[in-house]
Amino acid sequence: MAARVLPMSALRKALARYVTLRRALGAKLREPAAALSGFVELLEREGAHFITSRLAVQWATRPSGVQPATWARRLGHVRGFAAFLAAEDARTEIPPVHLLLARKRRPNPHIYSQEEIGLLMSSALALRPRGGLRGPSLATLIGLLASSGLRPGEALALDVGDVDLRHGVLAVRDTKHGQSRFVPISPSTRAALRTYAAQRSARVGARSTDAFFVSARGRRLDAAATRRAFGGLARAIGLRPHACARRVGRGPRLQDVRHTFATRRLIAWYRAGADVARRMSALSTYLGHAAVAHTYWYVEAVPELLRLATERLSRGGAAR
Repeated sequence: MAARVLPMSALRKALARYVTLRRALGAKLREPAAALSGFVELLEREGAHFITSRLAVQWATRPSGVQPATWARRLGHVRGFAAFLAAEDARTEIPPVHLLLARKRRPNPHIYSQEEIGLLMSSALALRPRGGLRGPSLATLIGLLASSGLRPGEALALDVGDVDLRHGVLAVRDTKHGQSRFVPISPSTRAALRTYAAQRSARVGARSTDAFFVSARGRRLDAAATRRAFGGLARAIGLRPHACARRVGRGPRLQDVRHTFATRRLIAWYRAGADVARRMSALSTYLGHAAVAHTYWYVEAVPELLRLATERLSRGGAAR
């Protein structure tokens, strides 16, 4: 007997309209759409026909062991949906902005040593099954981030057509700020990508996909699964503490490989006495930052960079 399909609730229909509208206006809305689906499930279980601040807070604060900023972000997702619904249903309560206010703490980046990057890559290549794509995909991804400074999401979004191995240029499209850019890569990085591309073509076979980085099943690497796999590598080489089963603990992140690229470049410039202020604009463009101020954050976040910058200023190099 076929399972009975339950009718879609009015709230779920409204969520579908909200997501469609936001995406039509240019928002990707991946995380909020998935999160709000869970919120609607809570409303349905509670028998609620409209959003209330009480239920919004109950749902937003459900995850335990997370920073308050996570609760505030989840409540923000509800606030946007509620504002949309309020135009249709006057009973809708829009949670106040300051109800779960929490300042988001930007974690200080872990600056990887060359040895640590090498250990992460070799550990990735040792992943099972041997001879599959899981290890080479993760190892090559880490190497690319370390040599190019791409955001992890940008690298995972690369299609085969975006990777120009002849000229050594990557086409990074629709980035964090909705911009696109071309990123030149070094000859050694190009050679590593060419090796991986050959492995990818040989092992994916007929299971075609546009994605450059693929899983063992021949599909685009999933961002969440990739972060978990990286966490496991970091734990295996001692960069993260051992946690309970099925958890990879907290510690250095995949995103920090990008920070390492930028930090090393800045340190080299400061030590060489280069005109860092002038080169900062070029680095900001290369990294895909919306403003140079975002690139200067590395100077504040990394003690060695802050010390070098302070020494430069003390020598009268503020204009350099």
